[in-house]
Amino acid sequence: MESKGASSCRLLFCLLISATVFRPGLGWYTVNSAYGDTIIMPCRLDVPQNLMFGKWKYEKPDGSPVFIAFRSSTKKSVQYDDVPEYKDRLSLSENYTLSISNARISDEKRFVCMLVTEDNVFEAPTIVKVFKQPSKPEIVSKALFLETEQLKKLGDCISEDSYPDGNITWYRNGKVLHPLEGAVVIIFKKEMDPVTQLYTMTSTLEYKTTKADIQMPFTCSVTYYGPSGQKTIHSEQAVFDIYYPTEQVTIQVLPPKNAIKEGDNITLKCLGNGNPPPEEFLFYLPGQPEGIRSSNTYTLTDVRRNATGDYKCSLIDKKSMIASTAITVHYLDLSLNPSGEVTRQIGDALPVSCTISASRNATVVWMKDNIRLRSSPSFSSLHYQDAGNYVCETALQEVEGLKKRESLTLIVEGKPQIKMTKKTDPSGLSKTIICHVEGFPKPAIQWTITGSGSVINQTEESPYINGRYYSKIIISPEENVTLTCTAENQLERTVNSLNVSAISIPEHDEADEISDENREKVNDQAKLIVGIVVGLLLAALVAGVVYWLYMKKSKTASKHVNKDLGNMEENKKLEENNHKTEA
Repeated sequence: MESKGASSCRLLFCLLISATVFRPGLGWYTVNSAYGDTIIMPCRLDVPQNLMFGKWKYEKPDGSPVFIAFRSSTKKSVQYDDVPEYKDRLSLSENYTLSISNARISDEKRFVCMLVTEDNVFEAPTIVKVFKQPSKPEIVSKALFLETEQLKKLGDCISEDSYPDGNITWYRNGKVLHPLEGAVVIIFKKEMDPVTQLYTMTSTLEYKTTKADIQMPFTCSVTYYGPSGQKTIHSEQAVFDIYYPTEQVTIQVLPPKNAIKEGDNITLKCLGNGNPPPEEFLFYLPGQPEGIRSSNTYTLTDVRRNATGDYKCSLIDKKSMIASTAITVHYLDLSLNPSGEVTRQIGDALPVSCTISASRNATVVWMKDNIRLRSSPSFSSLHYQDAGNYVCETALQEVEGLKKRESLTLIVEGKPQIKMTKKTDPSGLSKTIICHVEGFPKPAIQWTITGSGSVINQTEESPYINGRYYSKIIISPEENVTLTCTAENQLERTVNSLNVSAISIPEHDEADEISDENREKVNDQAKLIVGIVVGLLLAALVAGVVYWLYMKKSKTASKHVNKDLGNMEENKKLEENNHKTEA
């Protein structure tokens, strides 16, 4: 006879494996989990008072159960069934929530939570869905280039490790590409890894390009489903080199053709607007009907003015496609007459000419000793101050570096000329004797006392400017003396003497020599004084006329007293005005 406990256990086991157990009216419950995350499945059943234990199972495709976890309500112990794919991955909490770590695609099953009492079994099913985000799509096997009007494979868009599988879309400049016969062909395929059960999607795009696709970005995207719904991942942009034939030829000149001058090297560069551009061309030089075959550049070295003309280039296989340009080789000639070092005598005439020949109007500048002159020099009678270094410089402003210059070094020579002056100091204790000398080369000055022949060495000299300078001595002679000034250069020796009275004897002083600069100042001052004197004389003349008229009217008859008084007032005013004018 069986015990009551044994009968109960046998009944419970039958209930667990029976297909006709009691199932409460719970709806379907789904748990979404990302690949690799932890799956958490609550039991969703109220725990009965007489609960014996709780148990979890999953159902195979054929419906047969596989038990994976057990927890007793009395012993608080947890047991996990020996299921290899869930080893060390399960966790069953006190409230019978089952957790599965490191979610896999194979975890997509129907799990059931079972709470067992002595006389009943309660079940709550849960559907597990696992999602795996695919890798970022990448465009691979890209074409090196695309040719216009030709249908050619552009590349493959690949996205890997997706679950469930996704869909790939192609874009041109952000707009979706749809299949178009003869222009857009899209081939899609997917493969599943039998081990990981993850999908790899590949989409191949064949595309017929045009010039409008130059620099246009192509991209692709993968659309997939995740735990929170549908999502899209985009690839990086890919830009393709577009090949197209040449439709126009242009020719360039280096350096820029408005700055070409004699002696330059000219490089002609021919360009075609195709891609890739043509590598060879025919170049046509002025006066040469046959073209010269070359790469896209042709260089002429050390060009002359006769290289001015029209230059052309064309395609090798299509000579009618031609381009041309006109080139002017600029030139500049300068002739200075006389030039170099020129020596002339003071008072000579010297005509100077600077002749310019150029490809266009040129500017001419004259310099003397690095100072710009207002006009070109011309010498009808040379002076010492005319000597110096003259430079005639010309340039074409529009052509960088095209300038010419020639120089004239003018030497004005002259024999020494002497003038001596003397002046007594206001104190009457000394006399200053000055020997003014002109001449070039610079004459040497020597002082001697006539009679004794003694040489005076204590002298003071001024700077030598424009062929002139002076030597000065200060003496206090006790008796009359005669001083001799000797000036000598390579041209001549000149001597001049001056009698000087003793310091006790008064005599007439001679004025100092006036320099050119001071002479101009004196002339200006004389002109000013003359102007003032003439103005005063005119004012005095006007005043005299007014006064004569006044005296004449004052002698008229008394019957005209009132009238004369009026005239006297007017004359008085005129006289006052005239006095103001005199002032």
